[in-house]
Amino acid sequence: MSHFECRPGTGRGGLPRFLVGCDDDESPGSEDGGMRSDSEPRDGEEEEEEEEEEDPRQVVVGICSMMKKSKSKPMTQILERLCKFEYITVVIFPEEVILSEPVDKWPLCDCLISFHSKGFPLDKAVSYVQLRSPLLINDLNMQYFIQDRREVYRILQEEGIDLPRYAVLNRDPDRPEECNLVECEDHVEVNGEVFHKPFVEKPVCAEDHNVYIYYPTSAGGGSQRLFRKIGSRSSVYSPESSVRKTGSYIYEEFMPTDGTDVKVYTVGPDYAHAEARKSPALDGKVERDSEGKEIRYPVMLTAMEKLVARKVCLAFKQTVCGFDLLRANGHSFVCDVNGFSFVKNSMKYYDDCAKVLGNMVMRELAPQLHIPWSIPMEAEDIPIVPTTSGSMMELRCVIAVVRHGDRTPKQKMKMEVRNAMFFDLFEKYGGYKSGKLKLKKPKQLQEVLDIARQLLLELVQHNDCEIEEKKSKLEQLKTVLEMYGHFSGINRKVQLTYLPNGQPKASSEEEDSQREGPSLLLVLKWGGELTPAGRVQAEELGRAFRCMYPGGQDANRRSLGCESPIDCGDYAGFPGCGLLRLHSTYRHDLKIYASDEGRVQMTAAAFAKGLLALEGELTPILVQMVKSANMNGLLDSDSDSLTDCQQRVKTRLHEIMQKDRIFSEEDYQKLAPSCSLSLVNSMKIISNPVSTCDKVYTLIQSLTRQIRKRLEDPKSADLQLYHSETLELMLQRWSKLERDFRTKSGRYDISKIPDIYDCIKYDTQHNASLGLEDTLELLRLSRALADIIIPQEYGINREEKLDIAYAYCLPLVKKIQLDLQRTHEDEAVNKLHPLYSRGVMSPGRHVRTRLYFTSESHVHSLLSIFRYGGLLNEEKDEQWKQAMDYLNAVSELNYMTQIVIMLYEDNNKDPSSEERFHVELHFSPGVKGCEEGDNVPMGFGFRPASSENKEKQTDPGSLEDLSQDEPDRAVLIEPISMQKRSPLIRNRKAGSMEVLSESSSSSRASAYRLFPSCSRQSPEMKPSGLELLSMPAVKRFSVSFARHPTNGFEGCSMVPSIYPLETLHNSLSLKQVDEFLTAVCESGGDTNSKTLKCM
Repeated sequence: MSHFECRPGTGRGGLPRFLVGCDDDESPGSEDGGMRSDSEPRDGEEEEEEEEEEDPRQVVVGICSMMKKSKSKPMTQILERLCKFEYITVVIFPEEVILSEPVDKWPLCDCLISFHSKGFPLDKAVSYVQLRSPLLINDLNMQYFIQDRREVYRILQEEGIDLPRYAVLNRDPDRPEECNLVECEDHVEVNGEVFHKPFVEKPVCAEDHNVYIYYPTSAGGGSQRLFRKIGSRSSVYSPESSVRKTGSYIYEEFMPTDGTDVKVYTVGPDYAHAEARKSPALDGKVERDSEGKEIRYPVMLTAMEKLVARKVCLAFKQTVCGFDLLRANGHSFVCDVNGFSFVKNSMKYYDDCAKVLGNMVMRELAPQLHIPWSIPMEAEDIPIVPTTSGSMMELRCVIAVVRHGDRTPKQKMKMEVRNAMFFDLFEKYGGYKSGKLKLKKPKQLQEVLDIARQLLLELVQHNDCEIEEKKSKLEQLKTVLEMYGHFSGINRKVQLTYLPNGQPKASSEEEDSQREGPSLLLVLKWGGELTPAGRVQAEELGRAFRCMYPGGQDANRRSLGCESPIDCGDYAGFPGCGLLRLHSTYRHDLKIYASDEGRVQMTAAAFAKGLLALEGELTPILVQMVKSANMNGLLDSDSDSLTDCQQRVKTRLHEIMQKDRIFSEEDYQKLAPSCSLSLVNSMKIISNPVSTCDKVYTLIQSLTRQIRKRLEDPKSADLQLYHSETLELMLQRWSKLERDFRTKSGRYDISKIPDIYDCIKYDTQHNASLGLEDTLELLRLSRALADIIIPQEYGINREEKLDIAYAYCLPLVKKIQLDLQRTHEDEAVNKLHPLYSRGVMSPGRHVRTRLYFTSESHVHSLLSIFRYGGLLNEEKDEQWKQAMDYLNAVSELNYMTQIVIMLYEDNNKDPSSEERFHVELHFSPGVKGCEEGDNVPMGFGFRPASSENKEKQTDPGSLEDLSQDEPDRAVLIEPISMQKRSPLIRNRKAGSMEVLSESSSSSRASAYRLFPSCSRQSPEMKPSGLELLSMPAVKRFSVSFARHPTNGFEGCSMVPSIYPLETLHNSLSLKQVDEFLTAVCESGGDTNSKTLKCM
């Protein structure tokens, strides 16, 4: 057998050579077989040196693997470097020899690097080792275990390494006791071990990469199917929710990792390189760079993770070993061990790997072979070099509290129940512990439906008129629970509240019918689902939100030497988006929280999809990226259990709104003590509340008549309304409001006004094609009424507003304070390894983002705390006074309302100085309302210059000095505009980035707005020092929407745009904000506070 020389380079002197194969009778140390890294001797010197001394014996390192692996780029790079060791020669075993020749014909070697891959004869390699006894880099017998996930998990468990909770289902006819599987809708039971969805199903064979993740019905159900990468995909979403019925599997708990996987590569027990990549389970799209390689970024391991790497390397006896880490809930879990694997595309890793392996081989074999080699003094580990940040202020933290997107009308039905079956259900699910019970799971809703059906059957025999009302409510309960033909907690829920003395009478008429003894108040809620328009709004806002983050805006960044398109901001086809670059390099610590309502969770998932440029279904994104925050009252509130203060406020509102007269001065003082412009305007429109309610009631009657008429028309029989609603369902909605709005006594129930406004707003926007008459007049009047009722339900005067706000969102305020305080990273987050991060500017930067998605109550309450809690004095702070005037003019906190806090750090300032940290507060009232004209209040733009900045020269290190073209700095952007029509209508140059000149005309002055299509300049702003043009000239960038697949959404053409963010204040210190939040928490009192888990 002849040997083959591989010459990786051109030219003669100093080039390493390595062999493919070697005859048995040839000496591995002969000149032809040598891979000497020192220069070949010059002519004339060769003979003289050979006479003086004989070359020492070479250490032969054999590479025994399939040719695809041994000739791969990482292997070639590492072997080239290994050859530079003076006494090491590398021999690659040819694939035909491995497959065809007996092991005694295989080349000889002193050290063997051999590993299994598809088609490799592991048995022969084991025989070769028994025959020749070389030093093994990776143990071969352990590679049998690595091929079986059951064995891998067993070994991990024995070594005390954390792994997800799991159970093995062996479908082996000889061992039936290991094959007990019980499958339910939202969980499986494997050999007595219960796994609630989401859970993971892995084939026991490690070579089978078809891993499935099953999602709960509350998140939309279905499963994500992972597989070996094919092109740009690594998984697909499937509606199939049932587990596989053939084959043996491991079932394990799903670990929420925020969409990130960490892959660790060891080279011996003391060296580990870690890279993070987007989890294949997230949307299945593989992020690739311009060369088509999967995008991964090196991250630093914690001390505990380094210990895990050492344990894995030693337990499996694999010097070169890859394994997968899941970072979840503050812990790291090993979920897979892959055996021999190299890092791809990291020159630094290639250097380190060859050095560690070479030193290891020489340390073991040099003494045996009498080679004069000493261990080099330099450490094999890589020093962590801290990186310095620039002098500009760095964005350190972004906190946003966001209301959910557009939804279907919420509907609610209340009934008092006394039947023993309801009390049994209440007890079964632990209702007596708190006196309240929420039923959302399919099984629970089925039980309520069964009770309703049984009671209706019993009522058939009775004709007592007293129970007619109860019968109609039971029928409604049954009808709503039977909707859709299946249950999903996302769109229906039943709440039960224990009433020890029954329901208090609502009026004197009910006194006679009042019964004594305990009862349960059953509240059925349905509707309120996120609409397709709401999904688009959330996704588009997520896309626009990126543009507030610094970095990645320079289109000419390539000239600075960046190789990767990510480093130039061109990530996944989206130009100029610094956030994607931050996130892709794992310098972005992102957590998304949502309340437990389906519409809120889906809004959060759609926002995350837009923010991080994800693809595909929302369910996988929801499960992995969105944390439910209902366990500690952070974002949830039980609107049916009002505080005493709220009850008093509602009673006063009812009294004032029941007076059949034109509002008097006294009424204005009672309802609008703050003289809020929006309230005063609404009261002027209403004039007489009772006569306005009369008009509204008449318009509702007219609407129901028109719908009934449409129903009688055969042409309208199959008419489909927005979001699959029918005319019958629309009629049910309005008929219920007609019945409930005016009571039997002729008085109006003003608590129904928000529902009326909700419904007419929905139909005006989404069902305008029906052409129903007088809908705009009903919208105008109901909006005026709602603009009084809704905000005033959260308190009429300052004290009430704060009292109610504390009850709703004190835990959230505490959490925001914690977020702002944690400005220095800890080891629990992914951090870039500085030495590996070439091409990534400032790898030390870390931005913390916390997004809280919630409902209207929390947004109203949090805004009340900032407005009335004493953050700033309006009389002493002109910017705050103007912000308060703006907020007083805002009438509605609509869908997608945002309150945004941004924290910056100036590294030039002393760490103890108040000027070190700078806080900004921004606000947007959310989605534009239907038919809103020019009477919308105007703010002062996004991050306007404050008056003090105009008076003084710009400090070179200040936030406003943005004219210098420096990388990764806080560059202001002219970000994305919300399209009034279909988001599919894109700029002709979609994906392009336009750099405006510094001398942009004044028509571009509103470039600081988040959404320029909504921008306008207030006429009052002329010489105030708050003009947008008072800021230094900066380069501004126009980023057009990139394409995304919204064409699957119905009704996209009617997606309203979202108002731009307005800066409420931009020169707060962190100390100032922290002291304010501390005072708020103390004022709220310990009775309202709930223990916050570390999140």
